[in-house]
Amino acid sequence: MEVEVAVAKAGKWATSESGDTLEMIERPRGGFSFVLVDGQRSGRAAKAISNLVARKAIAELAEGVRDGAAARAAHDYLHAYKGGKVSATLNIVSIDLNTSTLVLSRNNPCPAILVTPEEGVRLLDELSRPVGIYTRTKPVITEIDLRPGITAVVYTDGLPSAGEGRGGAMDVPGAVAEMVNAGWGARQIADALLERALALENSHPRDDISVLVLQVRPEEGGQVRHLLVHVPIP
Repeated sequence: MEVEVAVAKAGKWATSESGDTLEMIERPRGGFSFVLVDGQRSGRAAKAISNLVARKAIAELAEGVRDGAAARAAHDYLHAYKGGKVSATLNIVSIDLNTSTLVLSRNNPCPAILVTPEEGVRLLDELSRPVGIYTRTKPVITEIDLRPGITAVVYTDGLPSAGEGRGGAMDVPGAVAEMVNAGWGARQIADALLERALALENSHPRDDISVLVLQVRPEEGGQVRHLLVHVPIP
């Protein structure tokens, strides 16, 4: 099997800094995790919050802490640091080679999307609260065995809200199903979802938008790992 992960991000129009933060870490027992955080509001203040939450989650994962416990620790840290007055959404996407599973941890009202050969498109929309506000907040965890044909999509709220009040928002699950059925790869899907959102916003997004797509493919990619990053520098 081979895993492909792609991320596409765009900041809020006329705002110097994105409030979304993405971090990646290799897991000490094998595999890797991606942490995607959207801080409350936007701009520099939101970035400070999302950085704080992401760093805490990454630090816990680096110590071998399980995803759910890492998410709870990030919540407890933000809740104590800001006195329960500031929130952030948190998604952790992990390939755990110790258990040979895909783990999706969600503290985000936005659903995640999971596509499998057996069930097709599945919307993970169980009630989920952001971290930082409520004392007993815990993540919603979905764990499935690794196998070819899996696609997982997580995103911040700027994606489903794009186009609201301007002719209608995007049907994100429908768009993902269309792209997966067409045989698109993770990078194609992430880029296309972001491009559609920006088009709905007339290239002036009213919120930060981040999309992460993970696919498990049957191809054998050999022993070489690749990481490619494109970042515009203003």
